[in-house]
Amino acid sequence: METDKNLTLALLDYKAGTLQLTGQHEEVLLIRNNGKVELIDTFDLGFMVGIESDISEFVSHKEILLQPGDGIVLYTDGITEAQNIEKKQYGLTRLCEVVSCNWSKTAKEIQQVIITDVKDYIGTQKVFDDITLLVLKQNVSN
Repeated sequence: METDKNLTLALLDYKAGTLQLTGQHEEVLLIRNNGKVELIDTFDLGFMVGIESDISEFVSHKEILLQPGDGIVLYTDGITEAQNIEKKQYGLTRLCEVVSCNWSKTAKEIQQVIITDVKDYIGTQKVFDDITLLVLKQNVSN
């Protein structure tokens, strides 16, 4: 197929505080209430599209329990691979640091901080890939 397409399917049961992941894509950032970031590798949760007619033996899922104040960040490689004028990538480490340092804010505020930081990082450099970002945070009062 000459394609490099993949995705992660995330099913969130907000009331039960569970997140189910399946599919192979970027690492999911699981952020605990204290701002500690845990990387959830999705490599073993899926398989490339179009290689096998039946991929059921290659597909798995992972369930994550979200405590009050915990959350996740889903993103595309357009963020981590965004390059500045010196062609240095933004990177996963920087993304994790920005998320961790701002975890006390609302999900919308965290999203804005990340977008602003990516834009500031790349400066006048052209954006070469899509930038998709979703920040979900379990309500502390639940």
